[in-house]
Amino acid sequence: MADPRFFPGAGAFALGDLAAAVDGTLPDPTSASLRISDVAPLERAGPSDLSYVEDRKWAAALADSRCGAVLVPAALANTVPATAAAVLVAHPQRAFIRIARLLHPDPAPRGVHPTAVIDPTAILAPDVEVGAGAVIEAGVEIGSGSRIGALCLIGPGVVIGQSARIASHCTITHAVIGHRVTVKPGARIGQAGFGFAVTDAGFERIPQLGLVRIGDDVEIGANTTIDRGALGDTVIGVGTMIDNMVQVAHNVRIGHHAVLVAQVGISGSCEIGDQVMLGGQAGLSGHLKVGKGARVAAQAGVMRDVPSGQAVGGAPAVPMRQWHRQTVALRKLSES
Repeated sequence: MADPRFFPGAGAFALGDLAAAVDGTLPDPTSASLRISDVAPLERAGPSDLSYVEDRKWAAALADSRCGAVLVPAALANTVPATAAAVLVAHPQRAFIRIARLLHPDPAPRGVHPTAVIDPTAILAPDVEVGAGAVIEAGVEIGSGSRIGALCLIGPGVVIGQSARIASHCTITHAVIGHRVTVKPGARIGQAGFGFAVTDAGFERIPQLGLVRIGDDVEIGANTTIDRGALGDTVIGVGTMIDNMVQVAHNVRIGHHAVLVAQVGISGSCEIGDQVMLGGQAGLSGHLKVGKGARVAAQAGVMRDVPSGQAVGGAPAVPMRQWHRQTVALRKLSES
């Protein structure tokens, strides 16, 4: 039950239409005319709301729920109470997400705000939305369906693909960004990296002449920073999810569908493989590689390569079993 002040609904839908939209089946065909106006968790749902159940551990909550309809796998059809209409689907959570989007679609584009400043050489698709006070500089290209939030700065030459969502107060420079990318408020992309040489006279900054390249379907959390490369590029692969307050340094290369949880810090030139999971506050330093499918525990300090598929934890990070043994040994030592 979303708050309509912030998440206006599209109105009620017939359950039969919603089921068809997610390739669902209605065991009771008479339920097709039931009107569904919102989605809600089991414990808060009412007669016009739709919920979902993934497995039997939710059976008790379902029995007590007042939901009007529920998405369930076929194996759980017999757990649906008589007060709710069942919709049988292969993947309830995925179906729930799709229905939530139908019931709460993105608001219609609002065009370019009169206080936005757009350089005449910038190329924006006709349906691009630009918020109040945003600045779009020379040579920028922004694709169809994209939205630039209030008070954003999009620097010279930046390319942003179609259906991107750039939230308010973001700064993007020296970057090429793919389609359907989401950048949350306050993110900083493309600034110079932390690179300098030590000389007899002190520190001398190294020119940062690379770019940031972000693949399609990437999400970048609020207040995250991604530095441009020094000579090569900083690269974020397709489908990667980056949480809030993450630091990605210059020349880092991240593969596709990786996950970086809040406050991860990655120093320059690290290579992160496909489908890697980095836990919150993990730190990676040095020119190291993390192989495909590796897992790094929260607050781990990674100082050497992590092979593909391996899970590590601790500081300095070691294989997970070794870390657990160390933790147990320290606890026993402290109790002795």
